[in-house]
Amino acid sequence: MPVAPSLVKIIFVFCIQHVSTTDVIDRKTDPSILEDAALNTFNLIRKYGYPCEIHHAVTHDGYVLEMHRIPYGRKNTTKDGRPVVFLQHGLLSSSAEWVLMSPEKGFAYLLADAGYDVWMGNARGNTYSRGHISLTTASSDYWKFSWHEIGYYDIPAMIDYTIYVTKVPKIQYIAFSQGTTVFWVMTSSKPEYNDKILAMHALAPIAYVGHMRSPLVKAIAPLTTGLHKIIQLLGPDEFLPNGKINELAGQRLCLEESYTQVLCKNLLFLICGFDTEQLNNTMLPVVLGHTPAGASTRQFVHFGQLYNSDKFTNFDHGWIVNKYTYGTFTPPAYNLSAIRTPIFLHYADNDWLSTPKDVDRLLHEVKTVVGKFKVPLQKFNHLDFVFANDAKSLLYDRIMSIMSGFL
Repeated sequence: MPVAPSLVKIIFVFCIQHVSTTDVIDRKTDPSILEDAALNTFNLIRKYGYPCEIHHAVTHDGYVLEMHRIPYGRKNTTKDGRPVVFLQHGLLSSSAEWVLMSPEKGFAYLLADAGYDVWMGNARGNTYSRGHISLTTASSDYWKFSWHEIGYYDIPAMIDYTIYVTKVPKIQYIAFSQGTTVFWVMTSSKPEYNDKILAMHALAPIAYVGHMRSPLVKAIAPLTTGLHKIIQLLGPDEFLPNGKINELAGQRLCLEESYTQVLCKNLLFLICGFDTEQLNNTMLPVVLGHTPAGASTRQFVHFGQLYNSDKFTNFDHGWIVNKYTYGTFTPPAYNLSAIRTPIFLHYADNDWLSTPKDVDRLLHEVKTVVGKFKVPLQKFNHLDFVFANDAKSLLYDRIMSIMSGFL
């Protein structure tokens, strides 16, 4: 996959400038960590003593999506009458992000032990959702989607399936990063889905991104004004698929005793913000073993378009295709006033992707926001919402307390 030389230079210079001997920890890596890096979501959950089921939903446009369910907990094994919660991952990730950390820290485990029937979605094109009724991932037609299609087709299909299986009228929805973006798409474009959600918790919510501080995303954004140019640059289909490069990073480059582990940390920080205190060095091989999990190039292009326009709009195909697709030369904005679900926004000061100013703008646009909560740690960053050492005490406990009010 071709990558812009300027972007490579940015990453390289940044990493070299931050190499320090304090980042090297000379102790043997636990073999269990390497095992967790290689296990898929299903087997990872089963390894830690939790039940897990695999389910599949098919979208109206033919994509086959895999979902993972923890029907009950290890500490709370009651099976009947459990409230249902649906978790949706962020960009370049998968259902694994909710269970990568230990059962004492992973949000899906905590929810299962708190009495919830936990369902985890996987967006089209990631590690677990690469099927289609007629297309293969080798076809460019397969990858002609952005996060708009995930919100318009994938999330409704998985929610409908979850409600069908569990036979509950409504569920609670928790999402991280892009998982919140696709929720705004669904509930604004298909308002009837507001009636299927009891409450929505948005972790690092993303709609408006005009104040985004990520150097890597900002470097890509100006190129998205020419769709053909950026797709030529990043590749027309899949962006950062999880393959040999992840395997190498997980098994060699990101181990605690490795001198190159600092490169893994700084690459993550370059995108999302810095917080060395909350990043568990030991877990880096696990995180890099599962992330990135695959996404389409158009998902990145779409976010770049939002940064350039400072609006929350549909995908910009260029004025000719826009006129044919939307009836207008410019892509229409999403109607956030159509959202009726009770919304809880959870944000952080050090988040380079979901900045406080952009969260405030979302707060004023979505009229059903019930509460906006700042994580009480100044250095808390974007990835900390799912991977922080202290996410339970800083964030998850509060969310579960709020959720209990909807039971």
